[in-house]
Amino acid sequence: MTTRYAARQPQLESLITTLGEPAYRARQLYEGLYRQRRPLDELTNIPRVLLARLADELPLAFTVDTMQLADDDTTAKWLWRAADGAQIETVLMRYSARATVCVSSQAGCAMGCTFCATGQAGFERHLSAGEIVEQVLRAQHASPQRVSNVVFMGMGEPLANTEAVLDACTRLHDDLGLSARHLTVSTVGMVPGIERLTEFELPVTLAVSLHAPDDALREQLVPLNRRYPLAAVLDAARAYAERKGRRVSFEYACIDGVNDLPHQADALAGRLTGFRGGAHVNLIPLNDTAGYPGRPSDGRRIAAFADRLRAGGVEATVRRNRGTAIDAACGQLRSRTP
Repeated sequence: MTTRYAARQPQLESLITTLGEPAYRARQLYEGLYRQRRPLDELTNIPRVLLARLADELPLAFTVDTMQLADDDTTAKWLWRAADGAQIETVLMRYSARATVCVSSQAGCAMGCTFCATGQAGFERHLSAGEIVEQVLRAQHASPQRVSNVVFMGMGEPLANTEAVLDACTRLHDDLGLSARHLTVSTVGMVPGIERLTEFELPVTLAVSLHAPDDALREQLVPLNRRYPLAAVLDAARAYAERKGRRVSFEYACIDGVNDLPHQADALAGRLTGFRGGAHVNLIPLNDTAGYPGRPSDGRRIAAFADRLRAGGVEATVRRNRGTAIDAACGQLRSRTP
């Protein structure tokens, strides 16, 4: 038995035939679930009796453990539980005319980044493409705004689960009609994954989490740097920008007194030269986690860091954290219950 959003169009057609229904029901089902993005029980052009059978044949992959709201109800976080007990979290961020979903690609994470709650909790398993797509559609069901952007910045390292992530990107593009440019795949520096993404047919946005301008500090914060040092990561990112003609984004969690000093901004700007279309750095105040003693940089220090990057020819944006009150911000996602 396949789950609801793991089923592709040919599988839906086969199921409808098996149930003895006319072929056009498969088209109605596909259009309703993916193009219209409606829950199964709201497909009014399909008989209720058939909907009940389809609900049995195509169960959801996740049940809801908890759902929390923050930021005047514009940020929502779900803790889902799979049939095998694996738990993941998904975040919906609503704006006036659109919405963004932050999806998990793994239950847990094996990267071990010291300041990240997911990495502190360890790795459980990869998610399937169907489980990733389900996160987007179930978040859409809760949003009056149409989901236009998906960021692979939830639990897990997306490019450690590359094929499932790329499969999910293809389905989000083909089935839901999302622009490839509105799909962002984030990585802490999985060089083979970046190389695979470079060969991928869709020009998705690549975001690289740096967090340090040199190998010595980055190895302390991002243990994967011992395998793929900064030079190799940046070379792979440059090749991606050149091949795709897309600007690469870099994520930088600002930690007070650790990676936010003026000379570090200058060093970072020096490293981010030679990118087609330039490089763009998103500066994010560190989000508190129980397992890391560091504190976020204050606003003035982050602003000064951004100014030095710009002076060095690198575009920089200071990001506003959303969802911190419900532990839904960057680096805060983890399993919450036994």
